[in-house]
Amino acid sequence: MNKRFLAVSLFVAGAALARLLPHPPNITPIAAMALFGGAYLANRKLAFALPLIAMLLSDLVLGLTIYGKVLVFSQPVVYLCMLATVAIGGLIRSRKSWWIIALASLASSVMFFFVTNFGVWAFESLYPRNWIGLMTCYTAAIPFFRNSIAGDLCFAVILFGGFALLEKSVVSVREPKPLYS
Repeated sequence: MNKRFLAVSLFVAGAALARLLPHPPNITPIAAMALFGGAYLANRKLAFALPLIAMLLSDLVLGLTIYGKVLVFSQPVVYLCMLATVAIGGLIRSRKSWWIIALASLASSVMFFFVTNFGVWAFESLYPRNWIGLMTCYTAAIPFFRNSIAGDLCFAVILFGGFALLEKSVVSVREPKPLYS
């Protein structure tokens, strides 16, 4: 088995497992895991599948053990945002500087905030389905948004920085350089 693929897979699995640890609301490794998978998994199908499977399995564990329900109506919107974050990771694949990763992480946080809260408003029964209900939903989500940004940036540093350190110290996980360029 390819050691680079194994290392990336272990980072993704570790991020999914970290989601199961106690944490403040929305400070999770999910967006960073998706961004990392998109940026480091060369096989596009695996780049989308691996974070999705990790998310699904951690959702099952959390739903069955802590939350008491496995799926809510707005959950597919969360998965779509995660897949969009994988796509953002694919866009930064060849230019992984600290500021590009930070910008991509911030962009995925903003996208997640707007899309998932719209999903909560549209598919759940918490808010009236009118303009005031939508604005109330977004307003109520602002404290979680701050946590999302903090968590996404923190876990992006851990995943991307940790893997960069691993690449520096373990030759077999480095991406092969093309013979001709």
